[in-house]
Amino acid sequence: MLATHPNPRRHWLGAAIALCAVAALGGCAALNSLNVEVSSYGDWPSSRQPGTYAFERLPSQQSFAQQTALLEDAAKPALAKAGFMPVAAGQEPDVLVQLGSRIGRTDVQPWDDPLWWRGGFGYFRAGPWSGPRWSLGLHYDFSRFEHQAAVLMRDRISGKPVFEARASRESANDFSGPQTLAAMFNAALMDFPKLGLNPRSVQVMLPP
Repeated sequence: MLATHPNPRRHWLGAAIALCAVAALGGCAALNSLNVEVSSYGDWPSSRQPGTYAFERLPSQQSFAQQTALLEDAAKPALAKAGFMPVAAGQEPDVLVQLGSRIGRTDVQPWDDPLWWRGGFGYFRAGPWSGPRWSLGLHYDFSRFEHQAAVLMRDRISGKPVFEARASRESANDFSGPQTLAAMFNAALMDFPKLGLNPRSVQVMLPP
């Protein structure tokens, strides 16, 4: 009876396919998640449970009601995960919630940091006593986007701020849609009411 031996080439091919599948899954996870830096502050009583809330709009936010409503819609799922419920009509909330968000863009210049540099491909004359030369280099243009989201909770009765959290991230792409904003608020409130090292890095999934 002849002994059968596995084909080493087929075995290698199967292992390669498996590794590609794992890499693809890892890539999908990276595309569906964000790395965010979070800082939180406050004096939320350990015996106090999350209750009802109402959004409090600053005068400038009242002037941009539509944009502010989008901001509030993005924060509602994060507040629900933290245990808060929107106050019923005609009732007084336990806490008042203020929201903030901003996006900044920085165009990195080559002289900002020696690691950032730029070159080019062109024709130039090196000096009066030498002939023309060609130079070959690399040319980079970089832009960095910083996205921030902030949550401030105040006790309605006393007006005292009881919890504040800020989330921020940097990216080479301007991903600033509703999904990104909702993920930023999730990151800001994921540890509520606990405080931690400021800032600390967390990873959150983008909502579907």
